[in-house]
Amino acid sequence: MNRRIFLSIASALLARARAWAGTEKPKQIYLIRHGEKNGDKNDIHLNARGFERAAALARLFPNVLDTPEFLFASKQSLHSNRPVETITPLGRALGLPINDDFANESYGALAKELLAHYGGKTVLVCWHHGNLPGLAAALGVTELRVWPETQFDRVWRLRYSAAGVTSFDDLPQRLLSRDS
Repeated sequence: MNRRIFLSIASALLARARAWAGTEKPKQIYLIRHGEKNGDKNDIHLNARGFERAAALARLFPNVLDTPEFLFASKQSLHSNRPVETITPLGRALGLPINDDFANESYGALAKELLAHYGGKTVLVCWHHGNLPGLAAALGVTELRVWPETQFDRVWRLRYSAAGVTSFDDLPQRLLSRDS
C-alpha cells in the first residue's frame, strides 16, 4: 500500500471516529431522589433520616453500583436544597464536584447536556421525584413510570448503547432500616 492511500484511509477513519465521538451515549445514568424531608413546607433541608441516607450513599457507590464519574443535582430553590444535600457526602467521598447548574424544571436541558457531552461515562443525578419521570423520558426511556411520593430508597439505572437506552432498572438502595 503506498503512503498516499494509507494516509487517505487513516484520515477517513479519524474523521469517522470524531463524528462518532460526538454521538456516543453515556455508559449509564443513575437517577435518585433526594433523601427524606419533614412535613414543613418552609424547610428546604433534609430531615435526620435524609442526612443518614446521604451519608450512606458512599456505601452504595462503588460497593454495589458502579462509581459515578460525574454528579448532578437540581439547583437550590426557595423550596428545596435537598438534592445537593443528598449527594454532598458522596461527592466528598469520591472527590467529585456537584454540578447544580440546572433548576428543577430544567430537566430537559440537563438531559440534552448529558446525552451530548458525557459519552461513555457513568453519571449520577439527584432530583425531585415529581420530575424524575420526565427526566427519564428526556433521557430516552420509553417505559412510563411514576416515582411514588413517599419513596426515597430507589435507584433508576439507565444503560445505553449507541442506539439509546438498552435497559431501565428500578433498583433498591437497601441502605437504611425499613428500606425496600
